Amino acid sequence: MRLLNTSLIRFGLLIAISGFSFLTNAQAVTGVWKGKIDRKKVEVKIVQNGDSLTGTSYYYESASNYRRYSIKGYFDANTNSVIWWDDQLIEDKGGNSGKNPLLSVADFNCAGGGEMTLDGKAAPKENSEDLKRPVNLTKAPRPSFPDEWDYVIDNYTMGTNDPYIIDSVGLIAAIPPKKIETVIRPTKNTSITEPVKNEEKQIVVKTEPQLTIEQKFSSREKVFTKEIPLQGDSIEIRFYDNAQVDGDSISVFLNDKLLFSHVRLTDKPYTIKLSVKELDQSNELTMVAENLGAIPPNTSYMVAIVGDQRYDAQLASTENSSAMIRLRK
Repeated sequence: MRLLNTSLIRFGLLIAISGFSFLTNAQAVTGVWKGKIDRKKVEVKIVQNGDSLTGTSYYYESASNYRRYSIKGYFDANTNSVIWWDDQLIEDKGGNSGKNPLLSVADFNCAGGGEMTLDGKAAPKENSEDLKRPVNLTKAPRPSFPDEWDYVIDNYTMGTNDPYIIDSVGLIAAIPPKKIETVIRPTKNTSITEPVKNEEKQIVVKTEPQLTIEQKFSSREKVFTKEIPLQGDSIEIRFYDNAQVDGDSISVFLNDKLLFSHVRLTDKPYTIKLSVKELDQSNELTMVAENLGAIPPNTSYMVAIVGDQRYDAQLASTENSSAMIRLRK
């Protein structure tokens, strides 16, 4: 019994340390980053949400002359790389900065003395292979452009790292200020016909419900891409991001059953091996896009090894279709 208790304690400590390590990394990346991208002044607010990044970017010439985008991205803990891209233009206050959305790839560094930097390269979002524009950002204690993300960043270790809160703030932040619907709630001392003070207004955001990956699978058209003959004992399948790594994330179904999900494609293979004898005479392997990355559509390069034969295919998935491979004995 004492040995069992000791093992449980050690297991609990391991889980606690792992959780603390994740939160520490997330807290370090989460924050306000100031500097220059493509030699233009920028303020980027990054919030880590699970294995993804969200937030906002300001390309500015002055406090009243800027363009603001929502951002998406992800943090690769294995390489300490921070990848994000300008997703939707939220505000346009003119000027020359931020006319074209960018994709940025930067190394996360702790230079010592509490200083943290993001140094790397950026490219036009529509031509992400052209990573030539310098990225030089330093973590800052406070923002120059106050917005909805400040509360999340300031209280990240005290509860606002909750995915529900982050997603909710993201929905509000993505709506241009003039398009936010307000609902007026009268107080006990206010009649319906009397004017209501600004502080009594409540922001209401109407959103569509998020589809599960199973719902996305069932609602999208399957597009046949290739047939692969089966022989021998097993088939090994490798998935890569096709061309530029831009944050594509996929799920894969085998014969209408979820095989794996939340796989972020990179230049390193995600590999699965299937036993041929456990497969049906004819099988459907379907790739479903969880997102479209920085460069739609979601594309992957698949390599299948059957015995001494090698087969490859380019798979593309959109919000309306999924790529399907047929495996036949």
